[in-house]
Amino acid sequence: MAKRVVERESAVEAPQEAVARKTVKKSTSRRTLDDSKKPKIYTILKGGKIWHKIRQENLTYFDEDKGFPRAIKYFSNENSPFVDEQSGAGIREQIVFENGLLTVPYTKPNLSKYLDCHPDNVANGGKVFKIVIAEQNAEKEVDREFILFEAIGLIKNKSIDELIPVAMTLGINVSQTNMEIKRELLADAKRNPQKFISMFDNPIVETKSNILTALDFQIIKRNSEGMYWFDTNRLICTTPIGQDTVDVFTRFCMTDKGSEVYEEIKRQLESIA
Repeated sequence: MAKRVVERESAVEAPQEAVARKTVKKSTSRRTLDDSKKPKIYTILKGGKIWHKIRQENLTYFDEDKGFPRAIKYFSNENSPFVDEQSGAGIREQIVFENGLLTVPYTKPNLSKYLDCHPDNVANGGKVFKIVIAEQNAEKEVDREFILFEAIGLIKNKSIDELIPVAMTLGINVSQTNMEIKRELLADAKRNPQKFISMFDNPIVETKSNILTALDFQIIKRNSEGMYWFDTNRLICTTPIGQDTVDVFTRFCMTDKGSEVYEEIKRQLESIA
């Protein structure tokens, strides 16, 4: 009787152990598969360039295993970057870094191997580009790339009337042609894309833009001591020592006390338009 109980317990435990082993094996396999499908990200050392094509002619890589240099070329339809392993019927494809980055998916192992062997790669003593190894750094680079694309998209898709307030706030000369204004906006966007994006639909930017326009149309005037009405020379707002009059007046116009002044400025601007 005791023997039959033991056998029954063993029969129950065996499937549970099998399921546990199966579960562990499945989890490990899935994790390995995900890691193998992660893209490789390469970055230009100096960065900041919207478009950068790396050199692809007369390149060699010293193969430590074979003990001699081997010619390398990238063809999108070849399985190897080494010329001595290629079919001779390769399809050339330019390799371009956009906004300082190049993301290589796991489906292009030949391109990844070619970049790893490229003499301009820092890993091979080069000074042009390197692989982003740390996952945290990779995420940071990718995030910046997406933010920069968004900033560039704003310049491309917004009307010039929507871009002018931001340009004025940045101190860009808005009497230039539209293309010149956009060129300077692009330079600012590349320096700090996150800050650039935050300036759109920002009440401070709109207020400051109206104030600068009112200065141009001689509705108000400024000096180091404060902001004045142009026609009566009456002081509207004083400027503390060491601060910028326009910045101080912008903050003033966004308060309850300054709201009436700002509404009058907008009314006069509308009458001019």
